[in-house]
Amino acid sequence: MLLVRHARPLRVERVEGPADPSLDEAGLEQARALGAWLAKEEIDSVYASPLKRAVETARPLVERLGLRLVQHDGVVEWDRESVAYIPVEELKAENNPAWAAMRDERWDLLGVDPTAFRQRVQEAIDGIAAAHPSQRVVVVCHSGVINAYTGAVLGLERVLWFEPRYTSITRVLVHRDGRRSLFTLNELPHTHPM
Repeated sequence: MLLVRHARPLRVERVEGPADPSLDEAGLEQARALGAWLAKEEIDSVYASPLKRAVETARPLVERLGLRLVQHDGVVEWDRESVAYIPVEELKAENNPAWAAMRDERWDLLGVDPTAFRQRVQEAIDGIAAAHPSQRVVVVCHSGVINAYTGAVLGLERVLWFEPRYTSITRVLVHRDGRRSLFTLNELPHTHPM
């Protein structure tokens, strides 16, 4: 199972309804580099969160491989209903209260049930794995989703325990008997071409 964080999206300050930004120019380039890199591997299926930033990140890969992209609500980010989207590195640089709440795991300030979020993510990703035994599957999703799943694999209590980079690849081995193990974390070779 290859868990991929989406590429860099646009900043959306405030909109009516949920913010669902597309990728910015740097993000589009990141998505192309990711697609070119992963197209060298034997990929059997590609899933993505239905949010634009994930779908647009997956698009170059599925086009190169000639696969159909499967959108899955179970791997959508915890902030799906937010009326703004500010990239996390900007939240951090601005010392935004939302960043402090994430850092301190003050889920009550974010309006998120962390137990339900982690359970949804685990069920979704384990379900995808079960549907593809002995296959290599890419899931393009979000930082929180990757944190929640890998944290559960490692038995960590914190839901947010590391910062996945844009288009980073995290590999999890999912065994038929239900065991899961973290194989790699935050791979970025496609962002530094030789």
